[in-house]
Amino acid sequence: MTTMRELRQAAGLSQEKLAELAGTSQPQINKLETGQRKMTVDWAVKLAQPLGVEPTALLGLDAPAVAATPRTARKPVPALLRTVAAPAIDGSAASQIAPMPVRAAARGGVDQEMFLEDGPIDWIARPDYLKNARDPYAMYVVGESMMPRFRPAQLLHVNPHKPPAPGAGVVVVKRNKAVLVKEFVRRGPDAVTLREYQPADREFAVALEDLDTLHTVVGLQEP
Repeated sequence: MTTMRELRQAAGLSQEKLAELAGTSQPQINKLETGQRKMTVDWAVKLAQPLGVEPTALLGLDAPAVAATPRTARKPVPALLRTVAAPAIDGSAASQIAPMPVRAAARGGVDQEMFLEDGPIDWIARPDYLKNARDPYAMYVVGESMMPRFRPAQLLHVNPHKPPAPGAGVVVVKRNKAVLVKEFVRRGPDAVTLREYQPADREFAVALEDLDTLHTVVGLQEP
């Protein structure tokens, strides 16, 4: 199996340069490469971009054994399924939190609606308040229709199974895969009423027959 050292060398990075790009120190990189520290979800998210790989690839790496007695020798970290059991970065409580996919939308069509990109574009560490949620994801804000509440490049945290309350931010995906980030107003027998702020503060309806999913925004991350 591929090791982290091999991935680093393939990327043309020294331990010092990888540490700089990942916001850590050279001794920590060395510990990860020698198996003195396990590859957790948080480490995988930090290292994936500078190494040019997906976080899941790092979680499936072969971890070399530390020079130690068989009783304390390290074992390879198992590949990620839905959760990964590994110590937190600081070595405190064990983490059972899987990374969270990041989704994005792009403009398309003559009406300039936003359409979902295929598959995740990135992975991030899941915040504590979503650690027990089912299938949470993050999504970048594109466009200015919800300013000043939501601004372009903010990263929204979304719980797809939390029912929206009036006034909540929502991610609406229509059956044609157009995606809207709006404020939830109400659900009626035939349509969902939403609100946007720009270019004018207004309410509008999306027919239920045109609606695919309606997911609740539960937090955000500044760029």
